[in-house]
Amino acid sequence: MKSHLRIVLTAGLLAAATLVSAPAYAQVDLSGGWAGVFHEDQPHRVPGAALGDYAGIPLNDNARAFAEAWSPSRMTVPEHQCQSHTSPYLERGPLNMRFWDERDPITQVIVAIHLDISNYQQRRVIWMDGRPHPSPNAEHTWMGFSTGEWDGDTLIVTTTHIKQEWMDNGRNGVPQSDRAVLTEHYFRHGDILTQVTYLDDPVYLTEPLVKTTNMQRSLREQAPQTLLYPCESVVELGNQAAGAVPHFMPGENPNLKEFRDQSGLPEIATRGGAEGLYPEFQLKLRK
Repeated sequence: MKSHLRIVLTAGLLAAATLVSAPAYAQVDLSGGWAGVFHEDQPHRVPGAALGDYAGIPLNDNARAFAEAWSPSRMTVPEHQCQSHTSPYLERGPLNMRFWDERDPITQVIVAIHLDISNYQQRRVIWMDGRPHPSPNAEHTWMGFSTGEWDGDTLIVTTTHIKQEWMDNGRNGVPQSDRAVLTEHYFRHGDILTQVTYLDDPVYLTEPLVKTTNMQRSLREQAPQTLLYPCESVVELGNQAAGAVPHFMPGENPNLKEFRDQSGLPEIATRGGAEGLYPEFQLKLRK
C-alpha cells in the first residue's frame, strides 16, 4: 500500500513539474475579426497629418529635410496610388482585420499566427516556432518578416525587412527607412484589442516612436466583402510629365507655414524631434 502511494505521489509531482516547465504557446485567443477604433491621435489618423506638422515624432535632421521637400502631388504618381502602408502604420488605417492560428497537425502547437488586413488587402504571418530572422540582404516587403512570442497574456511581435515608406500615412512626408525594426505588443481586454508599437529607425529617428492603437471585436468578420480592397491606378494630373517626381527644393516649400499659422503654434513646436515629446518642452515654449 505504501509502495503504491509512493508511486502515485511521484507521478503527481512529475506531472506538476511538467506543467510548470512547459512553455505557454498561447495565453489568450486573438482569433476572429477586429475593426479599427479612431479615437486616438486625431487628426493625424483621420484625415491625416497636416503639411509641416511633425509634432510627436522624434525625427532627426535627415527626416526633417526629406519631409520639408515633400509635395502632396507625390501621391498622384501612378506608382504610389495603390502602394500599401507598411506594417508600422497599416493597422492604424481603416481596416477590418482577422486573426487565425496555424497549428502543427500532430502536436497542435501554434506554428504561426496569420493576419488578413483589409487596408490595402495585406497579409501578415507571425512565425511562432522560434525561427530566426533572415539575412539583412533578404527581400524587404510592405509587411516585413515577423516573429512572435508570448509574455503572459501579451503577444510580442518583432518585425524586420520592411520596405522604405512613410512614418505616418504619408500626408506630411515624414519617411521611414528600410532599416526600421518594429516591436508590437498585443493584449486583449474583453472585446478590445490594444496594439502598442515601438518603431526603431536608425536612419530617421533619434529614439523609438511609440504609438498605441485600439481595435474592437467585429461582428462582421464573416462578411468577405469587408476584406476586399480593389485599387486601380490612373493618371490624375494630365499635365504632369512622365517620370516626374513632385517635390520642392530646400527652402522653397510654400506649405510648411500653413499648419502653424492655423494652429497658432510657434515653429519650434511643429518641427518634431524627441525634445518635444516630454513635459519639460513646455518650459522652453514659455520662454
